Amino acid sequence: MALKVELKPNERILIGDCVITNSDQRTRFLVDGNVPILREKDIMTADRADTPAKRIYLAVQLMYIGGNPTDQHEVYFALMKDIVDAAPSAWSHVAEINNHILTGDLYKALKSAKKLIDYEQELLTHASCGQSLRNGSTTDRKSA
Repeated sequence: MALKVELKPNERILIGDCVITNSDQRTRFLVDGNVPILREKDIMTADRADTPAKRIYLAVQLMYIGGNPTDQHEVYFALMKDIVDAAPSAWSHVAEINNHILTGDLYKALKSAKKLIDYEQELLTHASCGQSLRNGSTTDRKSA
């Protein structure tokens, strides 16, 4: 079945190992075949991979667009171990990514890795809010 893709003006898309840049008009086309496809907004660069979850996403992305997914397994599993050691509550997200990798559905693994990034952001937000509350509550106390 063909994939229908609609690109915004000047949007880029990765199809296989080619980057296609749209013109200044909205474009719609069909991609028939089995090649990796990533929209510009879904592409993670090494510069942007500044958190453990984003580095996992990058490793899965390289599995998806590269010719041999096992080339990234060593890096991926080391990153996976690090994130689970740091945040054991992330295990369900990591397990979902693992299952997709093991079944060869790397696009779904990417989608699950995005969920892990969102979860990581929630953890960081809660941690920073908790830190702010702890710092604020000690300075705002009045003695009895």
